Formats: sequence, structure tokens, C-alpha cells
Amino acid sequence: MNVHIGPLHPMHAGEVLTIQRAAYLDEARRYGAWDLPPLKETFDEIKAHLEESTPALGAFYGQRLIGSVRSRVEGDRMEVSRLAVAPDVQGAGIGRRLLQAITAHAPLDVRVVWLFTGAESDENLRFYESAGFVRAGERIDAVGIRCVTLEQKVI
Repeated sequence: MNVHIGPLHPMHAGEVLTIQRAAYLDEARRYGAWDLPPLKETFDEIKAHLEESTPALGAFYGQRLIGSVRSRVEGDRMEVSRLAVAPDVQGAGIGRRLLQAITAHAPLDVRVVWLFTGAESDENLRFYESAGFVRAGERIDAVGIRCVTLEQKVI
């Protein structure tokens, strides 16, 4: 599959919304939580985030957006957020490419890239750990799900 990783722009907000909702349905089912933030995020919220200057990348197969990842930067830390791959192409390495690309696009002053996932999301935990992230803590999120925070130092 010939996939190109490139920047996301506000004009991609609708496609990002579609992929994000489709990709996070399994997590919602796993936890019985249909109010996960990625499922509740609106078109306008996504568009506003894409208008910011923080890294946001998409995986494109021809003209079709098949994956996306966004970030938030605070000081020397960057959060990787909303990594999503269209369900029909999951398992093809697209998520890994997006994760590597967003980390590579961290601003120069970022020293730690971090993210979180559900503590019962074993596949996600294995995926992030295989990409070099290490567990840094646990917490309960806003909808009551136990989450694991993972970090990776930027060299």
C-alpha cells in the first residue's frame, strides 16, 4: 500500500472526524463508554485544533485520508493524541508510521513525548511499548476509565 504521511489542515476536519469515530468504536465497546472524548469531539473542535501550530499529520492513500494523529505541546512535553486509523486498513503499519512521524515532528524544545491509553487495551499497550514508549503511571480519566500514561524521551 503506497501511503503518504503529510500535514493535516483545517479542510481535513470532516475526514478526521469520520476516521476518529470509526477507529474509536472498538475502545468504546471494550469499556462500555460511548462518551469517550474522541467520540464526542465535534467538527468545529477538530477544525480549531488543526488551525493551531502543533503537529498534526495524516496518512493518505491517494486522495483518501486513512489515518490521523494530532498533538498538543506544553513546554518541553508533547502529547500524542487521537491516533486513529480507518478500520478497513488497520494492521498495515499505518498507525506505527503516524506515531513515528508525529514524534519526529516534535518541536526542538520537546524532550518527552507522551500519550495515554486504556489500561485494558492490551493491543494498544503492546503497540506503544513496541514503539519505544514506557509506562510512566496510571490514572482514572474523565469518564472513569483506568488509563496508562506512556512516555518516550526525544533524543
